[in-house]
Amino acid sequence: HRDLHSFPTRRSSDLSSSGDPAATGVAARSAKDALQTVTPMISDAIDRQVLMVSADCPLNQTVVAMGAVGGASASGVNSRHASCALIVEKEQIVGIFTERDIVRLTANDVCLTTLSVADVMTSPVKTLQKSAFQDIFAVLFLFRRYRIRHLPIVDEHNHPIGIVTPDSIRRVLRPANLLKMRRVADVMSTNVIHAAPTVSVMYLAQQMAEHRVSCVVIAEVDSHSATSREIRAFLPVGIVTERDIVQFQALGLNLQRLTAQDVMSAPLFLLEPTDSLWTAHQEMQTRHVRRLVVSWNWGDSLGIVTQTSLL
Repeated sequence: HRDLHSFPTRRSSDLSSSGDPAATGVAARSAKDALQTVTPMISDAIDRQVLMVSADCPLNQTVVAMGAVGGASASGVNSRHASCALIVEKEQIVGIFTERDIVRLTANDVCLTTLSVADVMTSPVKTLQKSAFQDIFAVLFLFRRYRIRHLPIVDEHNHPIGIVTPDSIRRVLRPANLLKMRRVADVMSTNVIHAAPTVSVMYLAQQMAEHRVSCVVIAEVDSHSATSREIRAFLPVGIVTERDIVQFQALGLNLQRLTAQDVMSAPLFLLEPTDSLWTAHQEMQTRHVRRLVVSWNWGDSLGIVTQTSLL
């Protein structure tokens, strides 16, 4: 389709990281030096295979392109697993549309066939000029400051070069020593949303949107009484993510009829809080996933480690 391209995007203002608190202190400088030492080239963290669409592109076609159901784009580059689409007009980024936006629209039961991507995109878009992309910490600072997971990189003319994401950073970083010294318990989130295997996928999308999380852990619950109180043990059996919702929408599946157990990724590899972050990093790379479930106290508690929390 003429509106679909698989190439980079444009600009906003040149963002600097001079306020980065991680750049101060001896320990922080040591960590920064270690990260730079194991990063061959900062530019390797720029993903240059970016899905671009025009503002008038139908929303359902954008979702199909992000889900890679339509195969290669008009430019001949496969857009498999695009976590976002950049909306570009006259070589300028005018908006961004992400997996989380698709989950939100799905949860609200919005009809994707009647809208253009411009109707639902986020605008304006934070971008970073390539000349200002000097170290990984600058980007991590911007991720946290603006609560974003996609940062387009542009050249001195504000022409698109690519995009940086937690995934693209993790692919080039090899901070083995740093990760081996820290434990999963140091960075994991205990804000875990779980659901039964029998709930609908629509319910899962609604839970993701309501709690602003990127996944729902599918778990069986075993309740029993002991010492005058009820003990609940969670047995994680699968996981459903934002990316799954994108693909289901791209395929035109009925999310009210589909259940979690029909579509969940299973079986799960479970981490323990005492595992090193290096173990988590290796497992994410081996299994090609962006998050891992943590379980401890015989299933009494659950946690999540994401690729972002490793950085």
